[in-house]
Amino acid sequence: MKVRARKTPKVHVVTLGCSKNVVDSETLMGQLQANRIDVVHDAANHHSEIVIINTCGFIESAKQQSIDTILQFAEEKKQGRLDKLYVTGCLSERYKSNLETQIPEVDAYFGTRELPKLLKTLKANYREELLGERILTNPAHYAYLKISEGCDRPCSFCAIPLMRGGHVSVPIDELVKRAKALVSKGTRELLLIAQDSTYYGLDLYKSRKLAELMDRLSDIENLKWLRLHYAFPSGFPLEVLDIIQKKPNICKYLDMPLQHINTRILTAMKRGITKEKIEALIQQIRERVSGITLRSTFISGFPGETPQEHEELLHWLADVKLDRMGVFTYSHEEQTGAYALKDTVSEIEKKQRADALMEMQYDVSLSLNQKKIGQTVTVLFDRKESGFWIGRTEADSPDVDHEVYLKAEHITESLQGVFKNVRITSAGPYDLYGDLVP
Repeated sequence: MKVRARKTPKVHVVTLGCSKNVVDSETLMGQLQANRIDVVHDAANHHSEIVIINTCGFIESAKQQSIDTILQFAEEKKQGRLDKLYVTGCLSERYKSNLETQIPEVDAYFGTRELPKLLKTLKANYREELLGERILTNPAHYAYLKISEGCDRPCSFCAIPLMRGGHVSVPIDELVKRAKALVSKGTRELLLIAQDSTYYGLDLYKSRKLAELMDRLSDIENLKWLRLHYAFPSGFPLEVLDIIQKKPNICKYLDMPLQHINTRILTAMKRGITKEKIEALIQQIRERVSGITLRSTFISGFPGETPQEHEELLHWLADVKLDRMGVFTYSHEEQTGAYALKDTVSEIEKKQRADALMEMQYDVSLSLNQKKIGQTVTVLFDRKESGFWIGRTEADSPDVDHEVYLKAEHITESLQGVFKNVRITSAGPYDLYGDLVP
């Protein structure tokens, strides 16, 4: 008698939130594939029996997006369009008991460090030998490399330690191994990420080892760009600047979240730094790395932020002229240090202050970009869209920074993942336009 083989269910992974979540989803998908389970990512028409939502719980808007997404797929399950619904990630870690009560349609909730448990639920084996193996969800020519997990910083506005735990560095040799594997499969740009990249190594080696790690990674053959994200300003290891300046394949780019510039606000945020120290650090960065691109993020409407303190930040940014900038409105998160403070700034005022900061940055960006007209820059092309090949310079990270547009009408070859020299012919506040250099 013939026995019909049981069909393995197809899994749809949905990722919300930051690049750290992207890496977690890619790792999950790699494990599923190793168990011969079909898996798709963020598919519009998934037709999958199982959905896994990797959630974000950083700020109120991110939490709401996660909840809305869970409810959307819970409704699909009610209507019989999927068999199982699982939720993992930061929101699940932080609010598991509440979610189990409020959205019982979900079959199980998992925390940020429960991948083996999630796989077991799916009747898949956790393959330790595949640690670091991933299925990339973006074009293969760039990949995020998570160098540590968790955070030991006491920032009063941040709930990350509640969801991700304390700082745990990945050993240097293991990261080099993972990076070589990615490069061997076509990755040409690695983006180093962590909750706090400058803390790297303190737990394992009893000293900061970010510079050594970057030095080792930059020696990998065929790695063209190495980019550093999320560098905490307090205790910044200055030797990193020497490595950035010295190694030609390390991008002259630094993502350093500052959050504010007023010393009283910085103290209330528990950032461990003052306005004067930030200014001195920025001066050293610019002096020691010629032509470096500085990116930062700021919070508008922190509890007790006065109009005068907002104006101080606004004028400071206009004067310092950071190359790239993002702004979040303050989110009053329970169990954080700042939750004990009265949330004095209204949501309307928070948004107005954030808009004012971004309007100022609009003028700064336009001025800086217009100075690039006539220059020739190296561009890594990411995609073709609406009649243009679209890419990035050394000064730009995927999804968050500026892009370069090149008309595609007379270009017959695919430029995806290819480096080309482009002469800039025109510029807007956030985008550059140019022609290929013969």
